[in-house]
Amino acid sequence: MSNERDIDFLYEIGSLRNVPRGWRQHLGFDVASDLEHTYRLIWLAIIISRMEKMGDESKIIKMALVHDVAETRTSDLSYVQKVYVKADEHKAADDMFAGTIVADYRKTIEEYESRDSIEAKIVKDADNLDIDLELKEIEELGSKLPGKWTQNNRKLVREQKLYTESAKKLWDEIQTSDPSNWHRNMNKWLTDPNAGK
Repeated sequence: MSNERDIDFLYEIGSLRNVPRGWRQHLGFDVASDLEHTYRLIWLAIIISRMEKMGDESKIIKMALVHDVAETRTSDLSYVQKVYVKADEHKAADDMFAGTIVADYRKTIEEYESRDSIEAKIVKDADNLDIDLELKEIEELGSKLPGKWTQNNRKLVREQKLYTESAKKLWDEIQTSDPSNWHRNMNKWLTDPNAGK
């Protein structure tokens, strides 16, 4: 049987859909919410894990689920805000999980933050790569800022912050990818010879 704290926790998790990513201020474009970011990050982490042929996939999924969960209370600070502000994500996570049936997930956050396990490194790589995917999507909308970031900051991330060779390979492929390719090639006129007849 669930308790009131579990129900509160579920509503709090749902509020991640309303937490904008901090870098929205600098882009001037809508970007994925924390909840949307987490969903794609989970799939990215699974793909990296399978490319690497390493890591416990269930542990990776669990870690990806909690990697930004404290931001329901601290918000997502941008790279500029982090120069001036330090969020107490440890306290936020402690308070958030306190009294819930999933309180043991708090330890998963600690493992993720330590980056000692291959699973933590894979999830962090996925966290970084999701930014590059979103930058390509924003570039598709006409923004010039993603190109400026890729030339400087994002190349630095690729060279110095990504842990796995698979993540570096994906980063390279993302840079030349077309965000619209997946749906343009699945158009009914291309896939169904009887379309329009």
